[in-house]
Amino acid sequence: METLPSVPVHLLRHDSHCEKRICIIGAGPGGLAALKVISESAFFKSGKWSVIAYETRKRVGGIWLPAPPVPDAYDAPMTPLYDSLTTNLPHPIMAYTSYSFPPETPLFPSAHVVQTYLESYAAYFNLMSLIKFDTTVSDARWESTKWTVTLSNGGHFVYDHLIVANGHYHLPRIPEVPGLADWMENGRASHSAWYRKPDFLGDKILVVGGGPSGQDIAAEMCTVSSVVVHSVAAPDTMTNGAGNLIQRGRLIELKANGQVVFDDGTTEDNIDHCILATGYQMHFPFLEGASMINKNIPPDFPPLSPSELFNSTYHVFPLAKHLFPLQAQYPISSVAFMGLIIRVAPFPLMEAQAYAIVRVFSDPSSLDPVTETVDVLTRADKIRHTGASTPLEIAKAWFRFDREDQWNYRDALYQFAQGMRSGTPLIKVTDWEKELYDLKTELRSGWEDLEKSGDSSEWLRDVGKNGVQDWVRLMYRVAEYARRRKNLLEKL
Repeated sequence: METLPSVPVHLLRHDSHCEKRICIIGAGPGGLAALKVISESAFFKSGKWSVIAYETRKRVGGIWLPAPPVPDAYDAPMTPLYDSLTTNLPHPIMAYTSYSFPPETPLFPSAHVVQTYLESYAAYFNLMSLIKFDTTVSDARWESTKWTVTLSNGGHFVYDHLIVANGHYHLPRIPEVPGLADWMENGRASHSAWYRKPDFLGDKILVVGGGPSGQDIAAEMCTVSSVVVHSVAAPDTMTNGAGNLIQRGRLIELKANGQVVFDDGTTEDNIDHCILATGYQMHFPFLEGASMINKNIPPDFPPLSPSELFNSTYHVFPLAKHLFPLQAQYPISSVAFMGLIIRVAPFPLMEAQAYAIVRVFSDPSSLDPVTETVDVLTRADKIRHTGASTPLEIAKAWFRFDREDQWNYRDALYQFAQGMRSGTPLIKVTDWEKELYDLKTELRSGWEDLEKSGDSSEWLRDVGKNGVQDWVRLMYRVAEYARRRKNLLEKL
């Protein structure tokens, strides 16, 4: 077996006492969390396990590592990161449970601060020697009793386990809207993955999508265009007429003459360019070559067929604990998919997932397929009760966690991981995390006001030097500031 230059030999060789060899695909936030937890386990420290992460890019960070808008092999940029992006969560809530951001870090840091934080995390926990950079996993397939992994450099290696942590903000999702294909072909529409800063694209611009990036891009384009029309699911008509931003409902058609039509029957004329902030597809090309995953929407259920794993591009299904594939082609415990859940605090959630992965890899019998199947059916019933009636609607909602789901899920993962004797910490989500997560919009508004007024530096002075409670006190203080400011503005 060939030796990878940046990885110590003892991590790669077939030592007689090395019982499990683990391959992690990706060294973004999920891959780093998996590396950290595995490398701290008794199994790794005793030499019974070895682990390596393969990363396509030259550095850790995944989506947080900037890149120019140049197409890759999948005709998409390496990252959708735009120049002005800041986090939409306060960093004390966003951070890994095991590692805080540095003292005096702005509460909603810019992307380059997050990238520096991830590099610091990797260095602090000695993860860099476990990563092979500039190396893409081009194929992974189960053959008899092992995963055979083929790399972009032509190398072939065998592993007992895979951890899929390649992220899900890479391949743009282009909605099926009448007229859109012609607009894109003629350069009149583009996906937000290609957006970096507000360049002039015409006097009247349409931005589609109400998520964080859609909101940011619509606001930024207002600085260079005469009119920006923002298409969202639930428009706030009260804001129309304020400045040069107009909110409209769902886009249903783009006409060749520049007119666009919305679901309430309203229209806008003379649109020069359309920016699609319409999300991304889940994409696992390395599993498709040997049909390790079926790239289709799964059939309606029950009954739940155990034969295949599906990627609807909205969700991977069915997964035990949202991690392990309940199918019959390869052992359920041989592979884990990390970080697929959306609308959550991802970094601490992925650390919790990593502990659950270590337990299942060390003791496959800890995963009961019958119980896990019941849990899948229970979640499906919950989603159906919210109004989802078709397989596509269920797929779209599957990984969209509601207010309590992420906290219960994290607690359950740590509780599950306690079942092994490997020193897993019993971590529970704190009350302040829950309360302040619900105030994230108010916190961001208040913090932005403090930054504009120039007061944020003073508020940050020495915060974090005495631990996380410094940050908790600051966030409650900012929340109170935001409430008072809102009340004052309402009285004016």
